[in-house]
Amino acid sequence: MARSTNTRFAVAVHVLTYLAGSTGGRPVSSDELSESTNVNPVHVRRVLGPLREAGLVRSRPGVHGGWELAVEAGAVTLARIWRLLQGDDPMLGLHGPDPACAVGRRVHESLTALDRVVADAVATELEKVTVHDVLTGGVPTPRRPTRPSGGRAR
Repeated sequence: MARSTNTRFAVAVHVLTYLAGSTGGRPVSSDELSESTNVNPVHVRRVLGPLREAGLVRSRPGVHGGWELAVEAGAVTLARIWRLLQGDDPMLGLHGPDPACAVGRRVHESLTALDRVVADAVATELEKVTVHDVLTGGVPTPRRPTRPSGGRAR
C-alpha cells in the first residue's frame, strides 16, 4: 500500500502533543521539536506557521524563547489540525485526465466526489480526538470485525 508523503498533519500533532506534555511550560526551540519529530527544523517551522496563524501556538523571541502551546490541549481536536493543514487538498491523489477522454472525465468526477466523502469521514473521526487524548493515550483503537461463530475466515 502506498504511503502518504505529506507529513504535515502527523508532525503538527506530534509538535502540539510535545508542547502540551513534555516541556514543563517552558518554550521549546524548533531544533528541539525537530529532534523529537525526527524531521528537518525547516519542515517543523513550516508546520508551526499555520499553527501560529490559527492561534494554537505562539513563539517567544530571545535567548530563552521558543514555541509554546497557546491553548488547552483538550480544546484542540485533531479535525481542527487536519482541516488547517489539509484544507481542500485531495486525499486520494487525484490526477488530471485528458479533458478529451470521456472515461477520464467520468473517473475524475467520480473520484472527486468520493474524495470529499472520504475527507468528511476522516474529519468526523478526528473530531472525536483531542491533543490531550493523544498525550494521555486516550485515542480509540480500531475494532476488528467479528466473524460469525463457527464460520471460516475467507
